[in-house]
Amino acid sequence: MTTLYTFVPSPAHRFPDHPERPGRLDLLDFKAIPGVEALAAEEASRDEISRVHSPSMVARLEQSCARGPGVIDYAPTYVTTTSFHDALLAAGATLAATRAVLRGDATNAFAIVRPPGHHAEPEQAMGFCLFNNVAIAAQEALAFGLERVAVIDFDVHHGNGTQAAAWKDERFGFLSTQQEGIYPGTGALEDAPHAIGRIVNVPLPADTGERGFALVAGKIYPSFIASFRPEMIFVSAGFDAHWSDPLAGLGMTSQGYFALAQALVTLAQTFCGGKIVFVLEGGYDPQNVANGIQSVFAAMTGRVAPSVNDSAPHPEPDISQRVDAVLRRHFQ
Repeated sequence: MTTLYTFVPSPAHRFPDHPERPGRLDLLDFKAIPGVEALAAEEASRDEISRVHSPSMVARLEQSCARGPGVIDYAPTYVTTTSFHDALLAAGATLAATRAVLRGDATNAFAIVRPPGHHAEPEQAMGFCLFNNVAIAAQEALAFGLERVAVIDFDVHHGNGTQAAAWKDERFGFLSTQQEGIYPGTGALEDAPHAIGRIVNVPLPADTGERGFALVAGKIYPSFIASFRPEMIFVSAGFDAHWSDPLAGLGMTSQGYFALAQALVTLAQTFCGGKIVFVLEGGYDPQNVANGIQSVFAAMTGRVAPSVNDSAPHPEPDISQRVDAVLRRHFQ
């Protein structure tokens, strides 16, 4: 079986001095990544987008893009004249990866796309995100006939848009780790009291890195998956939790991303017949993004971690009490 990837760099979706830029992906070298194959993609249809986003939201975004370059929210989120079609293609590439895994054409897949998606809510684009690629893909899996799917989000920022898409859908589980106290200000431990065990937020203190994420991966991830029992796992893979990312302050490393992805792949093998799709979200240092994607691919293909020396320079906080609080709230 094969590990597939889709690649949508959207070179015309760019804005002066903005961190979410095509250059994020400049250091990727797919020829240096063994065991992976490219998959072609087409734009998502309006009907596919509308499983998550309202027709009025889609129309507003299309109009904003048609008017030309501009900023549409305070994040700042920008659009250009190509951005609407770039976003349709990013969503379509995520759908293509999803369908390949659902059909059994691939063991697993990685949609390496931009613009990213996990902040985009059903009624608004925000946080550098236009359409919520991972939520659209989750709905595709449900439309295919799966009874439950889960999104696990390890971007440094809370996936508020994905949480909103899952809010009322009992078939849709969501678990997010994020640095507490930063954009977009959502994702408190106490969020979603109506969805205990299904919508799980793990806010983390600054400098949480390999050891803290290993604790989350060893205790919270298995509890969530074993309790909710999804038939497929999607991963919002943001590489901005790396200690040197310019927009945040967690303490992850490339080795930490490998271990995290390895844990998720193993959970998919145990509970989901191996069905897992990773979807690129944030990450604003091109070297970290390249290293992180290589680390995830290594885990997806059963290879050893790439040799990258990027140890965090800061001591980690002890997050064991936070992990215990999450477990008590949701799984005990």
